[in-house]
Amino acid sequence: MDPTTDNAGNTGDPGTARASLEALRAEIAKAVVGQDPAVTGLVVALLCRGHVLLEGVPGVAKTLLVRALASALELDTKRVQFTPDLMPSDVTGSLVYDTRTAEFSFQPGPVFTNLLLADEINRTPPKTQSSLLEAMEERQVTVDGTPRPLPDPFLVAATQNPVEYEGTYPLPEAQLDRFLLKLTIPLPSRQDEINVLTRHAEGFNPRDLHAAGVRPVAGPADLEAARAAVAKTTISSEITAYVVDICRATRESPSLTLGVSPRGATALLAAARAWAWLTGRDYVIPDDVKALALPALRHRVQLRPEAEMEGVTADSVINAILAHVPVPR
Repeated sequence: MDPTTDNAGNTGDPGTARASLEALRAEIAKAVVGQDPAVTGLVVALLCRGHVLLEGVPGVAKTLLVRALASALELDTKRVQFTPDLMPSDVTGSLVYDTRTAEFSFQPGPVFTNLLLADEINRTPPKTQSSLLEAMEERQVTVDGTPRPLPDPFLVAATQNPVEYEGTYPLPEAQLDRFLLKLTIPLPSRQDEINVLTRHAEGFNPRDLHAAGVRPVAGPADLEAARAAVAKTTISSEITAYVVDICRATRESPSLTLGVSPRGATALLAAARAWAWLTGRDYVIPDDVKALALPALRHRVQLRPEAEMEGVTADSVINAILAHVPVPR
């Protein structure tokens, strides 16, 4: 096979790559109903080499969404159910003694994959949560002093339940800041829920994506071509200043005890750049920044207790800031 062509038959041309990534929505819709924004967010994260925190109540197809994305992109995926007794080595891997050779050999953990689904990440203690930090930031795992690189692409899609806090360990700000985007997975609309039930009544099996008709429509070559094209997308000095002004405004908000860090500003700019390319432009406009502001910033701010008691949310604070920060022309 031609090395420039992946298994989905794509050549890595930027134009073809954009069309293939746009086709993901239709392909994933064969398995997941009504979650286009989440699909787009996951694609943006892949283009930016970032990670995603998925928040939603149980039963809204968070796991199915990640599995369908991996299938449509022809990427390897693994799932880890985070529990209070999970150990760091259960995620990263460990040294195993081989009695035949009388030597220790490294047994890779589930983190050695393209898409890692970290299910209910806030149910495991901080020690195990932190085992993902090096993998997310450095894209490698160090065991016994030896760094081992992770495959590329590599994305952590971590899920957490927003309404059940008993027996959970909230992610510290330092780890939340490692996620490029926080996507909220809402309950489906009435019509979408009817469609879900109709599919199940007709024999849809969420464990068999092949039978559901989900096929690879893009691959690693498309992602590489897309990343190269995104890197060439123009960002004007006015747009850069606009992103900085938004993030600085969060640090001055009376409703927040913690504003967005420079890392958060960088994440917003990168996500807006990827979104601009996905929508068919080679330059970023203010609307791109606005479109990605909530998912890129909502998990990087911390509300004051009194504001939280008054019903203020991170999203409402960011929306108010977007409404007041002058938009470049």
